[in-house]
Amino acid sequence: MKLSNWARNQTWSPAEALDPRSTDEIADIVRAAHAAGQRVKVIGGGHSFTAVAATDGVQLALDRVDRVPDLDLDRGQITVGAGIALRRLNDVLAEAGLAMPNLGDIDRQSIGGAIATATHGTGLQYGNLATAVVGMELVSGSGDIVRTSVDKQPDVLHSTRVGLGALGVVTEVTLQCVPAFRLHARESVEVLDDVLDDFAAESAAVDHFELYWMPGTRRCQVKRNQRTEDAAAPQGRLGYVRDKWIGENLAFGTVCRVGRRFPAMAPKVAKLVASAATEREFVDRSDRVFCSPRRVRFVEMEYGIPVEHVPEAVRRVRDLTRHLPTPVLFPIEVRVSAADDIPLSTGSGRTSGWIAVHQYRGMPYEEYFAGVERIMDDYDGRPHWGKLHGQRASTLKGRYPQWDVFADTRERMDPDRTFANPYLDRVLG
Repeated sequence: MKLSNWARNQTWSPAEALDPRSTDEIADIVRAAHAAGQRVKVIGGGHSFTAVAATDGVQLALDRVDRVPDLDLDRGQITVGAGIALRRLNDVLAEAGLAMPNLGDIDRQSIGGAIATATHGTGLQYGNLATAVVGMELVSGSGDIVRTSVDKQPDVLHSTRVGLGALGVVTEVTLQCVPAFRLHARESVEVLDDVLDDFAAESAAVDHFELYWMPGTRRCQVKRNQRTEDAAAPQGRLGYVRDKWIGENLAFGTVCRVGRRFPAMAPKVAKLVASAATEREFVDRSDRVFCSPRRVRFVEMEYGIPVEHVPEAVRRVRDLTRHLPTPVLFPIEVRVSAADDIPLSTGSGRTSGWIAVHQYRGMPYEEYFAGVERIMDDYDGRPHWGKLHGQRASTLKGRYPQWDVFADTRERMDPDRTFANPYLDRVLG
C-alpha cells in the first residue's frame, strides 16, 4: 500500500492503514502498537508538504472522527473531533452564529492537522489557529487517554496545541470562537516596492493584510480585509467562478503547464499570471473571504521572521529569483501574524512576517528553496512545520525560547517514541 500527500511530493508505505471511529478505538490501536514496538502516525487532509505524517508502521486516518459533541453558545466554544475538515467546521460554526477568529487560505485540512503544524492566516492582531485551542483530548504514546484544558493539566495543553504529531493522537479539540462576522474585502494591484516601503503601516492599517507577487514583475496583488458591520454584498456567482475557478485554477494551471513545458517562455508566463490579478471589492462571511479553492498542485516552503525584516527579506528573495537557472512559475505570498506563547508555535514570543515561496509541481525547486532558506536563516527564520525546509533540531533549538518545555512534555507523553518518524527525528532530535 502506497500513500501520498496532496502535493504528491511525499510517498510512503505503511504496514497497516486504519480509519477508527472513536477515541477508545484509537487508544486500543496505540496500546497494541506500543506493545509490539510499532510506530503510529496520523494523517489529516494531507496538505503538509513535509513527511510529518509518514510512517512505515500504523497509519491512522481520522476522517470518521469528525463529530461535534459539544457546542457551548454561552462561552462561544465548540468541541469537535480532530478529523473534522475546516470547511465543515466553518459551516457548523456559521449555523450557530460563530466563527474562527482567523483562517488560512485553504479549508481542506483537518482541524487536528492544522493546529499541529501551526497553520495560520494573516493579521497583526491574530495568532495561528492553535491559539484558539482551549481544550484537547489525546491518546498518549502508551495508549492512555489524556484530557487537558486551561483548567485541567494546563501544562500539557501548553505544548500539545502545536504538537507536530509528536505528543499524541489528538482526538478532540475545544476551540474558543468569536461571534460570526463579515469581512470587507478589497483587492488591488500595486507596485511591489511601494508596498514594501510602507509595509509596517500597510500591514497595521487593516485587520488582515497580505500580498502576492509574481517573480519577474513589478506589481503585486494586495489583499486588505477589514471586519465590518456592513450588510453582506458578496461577489456575484459568475464573477466568483471567473476569478476563483477559471482564473486562479483552470487558466493558471494551463499557464503553469506551458511554463513547465517551455521554460524559455517563463517571462511571458510571469506577465500573464500578474496581468490576471484583478481588482475587486465585496463583503461576505469571514470564512468565504479567507478561504479559496486551490486545484493547481505545487510545493511550498514558508518562513516566519521578525516582522520588521520583511521588506528587506522580500527584496533579497527577489534578487535571488533573477539569477535562478529554473524559472519560478508561482507567486510569492507575504503575510503577518501575532505573537503567542506556545512552545513550538512558529509565532512563539514574536510578531511574525511570513514569506512563502512555491513552485509548480514537476518543476525543479531545490536550488530556489535552498537559496530562500539561506536568506531566512539570517533572520532566525522559523519554517512552517508542514512545509518544506532543511532545518534540523540543532539549528532550530536556539530559535524557540521554550524548546526545552516541549521536549519535557514529549518525554512525559511519548517516552518510547511511538509517534516518531524520520521527519520528527530530524527536526526534534
